[in-house]
Amino acid sequence: MGTKYSITEYFGRNLAELLSERINPVYPEFDSSNFCAKVEKEIVNKTYTQRIILFAELLYQHLPQNYKHSTHILTSILGDENPNETGMFTNYYWVMPIGKFVEKYGLDEFDISIAAIEEITKRNTGEYAIRPYIRKYPDKTLNKMKEWALSGNYHLRRLASEGLRPKLPWSAKLDTFINNPEPVFEILEILKEDPVMFVKKSVANHLTDWLKVNYEPTAKLIRQWSLSGNKHTQWIIKRATRKIVVE
Repeated sequence: MGTKYSITEYFGRNLAELLSERINPVYPEFDSSNFCAKVEKEIVNKTYTQRIILFAELLYQHLPQNYKHSTHILTSILGDENPNETGMFTNYYWVMPIGKFVEKYGLDEFDISIAAIEEITKRNTGEYAIRPYIRKYPDKTLNKMKEWALSGNYHLRRLASEGLRPKLPWSAKLDTFINNPEPVFEILEILKEDPVMFVKKSVANHLTDWLKVNYEPTAKLIRQWSLSGNKHTQWIIKRATRKIVVE
């Protein structure tokens, strides 16, 4: 992706053709011409977010009605994992509708969907798709996110933090743990010395969110972390408190 067009313009017939080219080899019954025509007709005057939703809806209409089968098709086209901290919205922008598909249609299939989100986030991000699962299955999802926090894959470690942010940008507020942040803080504890900038930024922004929604326990946690001599923890604290002073 270059800078000539807004990101919205990448979610049009061009993306419909790209997805079709990837899907057809693994699911020859996919009606590419109808899919592309519907996208071209229905994207008119839609925003970036609305276009991603539309793509998910049209994929649902054109893929097998068996969720396990359709999800297997979509995860099989993901290709190589993103080797970098950057690129999720450039090289891997086309994965966004797949994440939305899992978010919208997979809520009754926890294991299949969580496995899909795990693969999606290694290329793009599962931070939006994971939120309905946190709300419906808080304990099961937290257990999985704790596993991700311990992963050797920094994309999964970042998701363990980013997906649980109470005020994630462009997403509805997650108030599941607002009055009891301890289960979330346990995950942040695992990540507080992470050396990868991608993860550190997420943890710092996550703490800033918590300072806004439940200050006292968050300030206590930051005061505890401030006793650490770890340079990564200190970086996280400095960024998290750059606009909100913790005394």
